[in-house]
Amino acid sequence: MRHKVDGRLFGRPANQRKALLRGIVTALFENQRIETTVAKAKEAKRIAERMITFGIKGDLHSKRQVLSYVTAKDIAFKLFTEIAPRFTGRNGGYLRLVQTGQRLKDSAPMAILEFIDYEAVKKPKGKAAKAEKTEKKD
Repeated sequence: MRHKVDGRLFGRPANQRKALLRGIVTALFENQRIETTVAKAKEAKRIAERMITFGIKGDLHSKRQVLSYVTAKDIAFKLFTEIAPRFTGRNGGYLRLVQTGQRLKDSAPMAILEFIDYEAVKKPKGKAAKAEKTEKKD
């Protein structure tokens, strides 16, 4: 029985599960938004919100905790300098989980995991980006 045993196993050994979640969290911090299955997104959300809380604290112990999980130093630096300062006045709830539909191949329920201020942060593409560049030059 698994009474009060927390976390999903994803049918994988512990080292593969840890590597999977590390990759998802690192990709989330790098791209600000990812699409994955609902179960993986829920587990990654738990870990990523804990990492953002460490980023808000910003002390040496917090940096070491984050670097023990997010192995890419540039992504960890981005967490402490760009991502965490956006949420300094907030007590949690940094991420949004939007369920999108089902994957075509295996009908797995899919979701988008993104920061709550993603719309304000995202970079415009196409014609909007060109118009913004011309405005900055003037």
